[in-house]
Amino acid sequence: MNLLQVVQQLFEQYGYFVLLIGLPLDFIALPIPPGNSTLAYTGYLSFKGVLSWLPAFAAALTGAFIGVTVTYWIGHKVGMPLIERYGKWLSLKPAHVEKTRRYYDKYGEKLLLIAFFIPGIRQFLGYFIGIIRVPYRKVVIYAYAGTTLWVASFFAVGYVFGEQWEQMFMLIERNLKVFFIGLGCVAAGFLLFRWFKRAR
Repeated sequence: MNLLQVVQQLFEQYGYFVLLIGLPLDFIALPIPPGNSTLAYTGYLSFKGVLSWLPAFAAALTGAFIGVTVTYWIGHKVGMPLIERYGKWLSLKPAHVEKTRRYYDKYGEKLLLIAFFIPGIRQFLGYFIGIIRVPYRKVVIYAYAGTTLWVASFFAVGYVFGEQWEQMFMLIERNLKVFFIGLGCVAAGFLLFRWFKRAR
């Protein structure tokens, strides 16, 4: 059974509650159901009239906001104590967190607008911004805005493309992975270039 079949069965059994419960689980790093396909299928069910689009979109957005908020506060409250106590086993020190915080101060707020689209990043983003103690008002402005953009984009895949949503979804998923892998390679090359320039 593939992931889309899992999502379909969950919707048949639980309806809107899949969004209110499943999307927070996706953010907590238990992606059952997976967020991208869940949102696209929600859009498709709205296109078909099985779900009303406004309550469906509102439930999806609420579930995503819950996920971001819960993971943020977990990271904020217990993230640093865990790193200070157990970080050495993972080669993760408070100094690394401080360095990461400085990078975030320089680039992070803008990156929050697209970070939810990056495969494997969304599930850890809330913890991360909590650990480095990003002020909650900035979470509301930037992380919630990025969450809204992510929810709206994948919801639109199902709603706009209708019966062709699965083909379009697979195409977008593949291209997202290629795009962000390429972007990561470019960023790594740029950082290496800057490092060699400083070394010389």
